[in-house]
Amino acid sequence: MTGSDAVSDAFTHLPAMLERDPALIHRARLLDVDCLLGSVEQAFHVAIRAGRITDMTPAPVLMRSWTFAYRATPEAWTAYWQPMPAAGWHDLLALTKRGAATLEGDIKPFMTHLQYFKDLLALPRTGGAR
Repeated sequence: MTGSDAVSDAFTHLPAMLERDPALIHRARLLDVDCLLGSVEQAFHVAIRAGRITDMTPAPVLMRSWTFAYRATPEAWTAYWQPMPAAGWHDLLALTKRGAATLEGDIKPFMTHLQYFKDLLALPRTGGAR
């Protein structure tokens, strides 16, 4: 399995991992957003309603809109998901600062719920156990 395939596989398991974390869902109970998350090679349209991932579809989908997008290289996700990531690879905003990830669109929902997205996207680090 290539690095890109492993990252895509991890993202496909994200909804199930999130469902095993009721505290994380509760933290984002006021969040309703459509976003684009994943790697620069394979992103996913993700619908989040009341903190739950209600739909996750591989991109691109013709005429499907999103509010913001957060995409990183497969290498960045692999480094981010290490049990103890190295400095500069440990945080979503650090990945953008080093140029390994991009954040675009209306970032207000992302920044308003930043800790939720950090914890959500770190779930593959531990297989969903926090």
